[in-house]
Amino acid sequence: MKQESLARWSSGLVGVAALLITGAAPAADVHVMISAGFYQAYSELVPAFERSSGHRLVTTRGPSLGDSPEAIPSRLKRGEPADVVIMVGASIDDLARQGLVRAGSKVDLARSQIGMVVRAGAEKPDIGSVDAFKRALLNAKSIAYSDSASGIYLSTTLYTKLGIVDQVAGKSRKVRGPPSGEPVAAVVARGEAEIGFQQVSELIHVAGVSFVGTIPAELQPGFSFAGALTSTVREPDAARALIRFLTSSEAAPVIAKAGLLPLSR
Repeated sequence: MKQESLARWSSGLVGVAALLITGAAPAADVHVMISAGFYQAYSELVPAFERSSGHRLVTTRGPSLGDSPEAIPSRLKRGEPADVVIMVGASIDDLARQGLVRAGSKVDLARSQIGMVVRAGAEKPDIGSVDAFKRALLNAKSIAYSDSASGIYLSTTLYTKLGIVDQVAGKSRKVRGPPSGEPVAAVVARGEAEIGFQQVSELIHVAGVSFVGTIPAELQPGFSFAGALTSTVREPDAARALIRFLTSSEAAPVIAKAGLLPLSR
């Protein structure tokens, strides 16, 4: 994008943010907990939101689910402060059932797909059909997947659906993600796993890997990312303003560039 075009786009994004936020509460610190899959898009959109609203976003990262102490559900149960959570939509549903987020506050932001990478320069296996994808898994010497939603789906559901649990479990490795860990693609880039799986938005911005593609549509779990207000929200108006901004049509190009399918309204 040329510098002049980028300047016009940035100016327009700030303008729409101002319109979306009109009538919001006075400037506030908004505590956000966010998982890795939406973080790339979020981090690019934060400056425009903060400039236009006057609010300041205080961000904590963690997996949408899993047994890590950094996982968002674990953080909320410990009483860590949060006004907004941005994470896999199904996990927000679980948090609502536990009373950790406000019922009815969930707003879908984007759809997400699971993808696959190999080390840069390596041959890309065919994964264009279910049978080809199954062969790629069986032929791979080593497999890496995340400790969050995509990896849990892969290891507990997908392997079983394909009938290959016994053949691939021993050569599969779970990778702990940010903030203390790293993307699956980083492990593949170092040659520590032949193939790696994670949500596309967490794969395509990592150096040293080649993106093979998304897994077959028939095997996709239908993940979405969503935002919701926590049950302990201290700044509800500012929190809602953030979610409105993330669902705007002007935010959609940033979300798409991050590897997600935006659901702008």
